[in-house]
Amino acid sequence: MNSDTHPFEIATFAGGCFWCMVSPFDKMPGIQKVVSGYTGGHVENPTYEEVCSDTTGHYEAVQITYDPSLISYEELLQMFWRQIDPTDAGGQFGDRGQSYAPAIFYHNEEQERLAQKSKQELDASGRFQKPIATLILPAKPFYPAEDYHQEYYKKNPVRYQYYRAASGRAKFTKEAWRDRAKQEELKKILTPLQYEVTQNNGTERPFTNEFWDHKEEGIYVDIVSNEPLFSSLDKFDSSCGWPSFTKPMQAENVTEHVDLTHNMIRTEVRSKEADSHLGHVFEDGPGENGLRYCINSAALRFIPKDRLEEEGFGEFKRLFEKE
Repeated sequence: MNSDTHPFEIATFAGGCFWCMVSPFDKMPGIQKVVSGYTGGHVENPTYEEVCSDTTGHYEAVQITYDPSLISYEELLQMFWRQIDPTDAGGQFGDRGQSYAPAIFYHNEEQERLAQKSKQELDASGRFQKPIATLILPAKPFYPAEDYHQEYYKKNPVRYQYYRAASGRAKFTKEAWRDRAKQEELKKILTPLQYEVTQNNGTERPFTNEFWDHKEEGIYVDIVSNEPLFSSLDKFDSSCGWPSFTKPMQAENVTEHVDLTHNMIRTEVRSKEADSHLGHVFEDGPGENGLRYCINSAALRFIPKDRLEEEGFGEFKRLFEKE
């Protein structure tokens, strides 16, 4: 697409199941739209079933319309690599076959040059032990997928999160793109237990941890980033052996994720800024929302109410002022 006559350009990526390839790009600035579809094959207007049969030559892919004045093709490439296993040419995660293989479809010579350069740099980085197997191919006609596939992550958020977790994509991409330098620094700052809980999704022992029966007034912040997470005003004795709260202090400071470990389906709670594993949330609490945030003490640091001002959390002093 000629940007001299139109402000938008097109990028096309195949990264396995296209449900998982829409959300990351959708949230980036400068993206006009992200469409799920099929490309690279020899059948016109294929159906989902036909493509999945691996007889059409098509790949499941996303086509991204973007404003190059707000986001570059290089930035899109970096986001693409972070969503996939670029060493796996036989499919992606739980989905096998050519239609699920990763590929970059270039629309002009500059995109081809940048894609090749990006692939070579990733290969040389040593981030992956196996060679980068993702193909770089000329763009072919793109056929939008059926309506129910479009923006699947918005239409079916719970099933989408479950699929990302069950397929292995969420765990793989998180591990593959860890900031190694930051991890080494955290090992120096945190105790082994704090590191194991916050960085490796560990769980401390019940009834022997620091805050399980702690009753002092104050707030609990993330041990890594100091994000304010929970208040003693919302803490209660749940008899489970870990600190329990009916709600976070500020809902925007915690994120929730499907957790399929230990043959269970649970909702994991993480801090937003540091992405620390905190614990889990259950629907058996005493509060008006019926929630119990079961949190590891090792993920928390406690600040007493009389030290809030001193530690830069003066805005929360009012919570503990008696009327």
